[in-house]
Amino acid sequence: MLKQISVFAENAKGQFHKMTSVLKDNDINILGSVTNDSAEYGIVRMVVSDPELALEKLSEAGYICKSQKVLGIELADEVGNLNNLLGALHDSNINVNYLYLSFNRTSGKPIMVLHTDDTAQVENILTSKGYTSVSIL
Repeated sequence: MLKQISVFAENAKGQFHKMTSVLKDNDINILGSVTNDSAEYGIVRMVVSDPELALEKLSEAGYICKSQKVLGIELADEVGNLNNLLGALHDSNINVNYLYLSFNRTSGKPIMVLHTDDTAQVENILTSKGYTSVSIL
């Protein structure tokens, strides 16, 4: 399993730059991210190289943050593999709340980062179906 940082931020000019500056200044690499926005606020979800330090430093900078467990599932870079993964989840009656893409820096393979209601159970189900879960990107 991976730890993801979720950051609640005002949808205003310069917010991304401020956020990434905090991470850069603390030598924290963003390994994968997704942003959901509304008119006034957004949520930035990201997997980073040091989630505990990111949470600490972003909180100190005034952001509302939390960490949570997500799954990183390695896939071969081939047509239909995301569909196959989602099919396996569907067949097991598992809902995916959201997902985003990263990649394994060692193998170069895509990693689908996904959030479900029961991360540990879903990890066990996918492992039993032959998928590889990663704990570091």
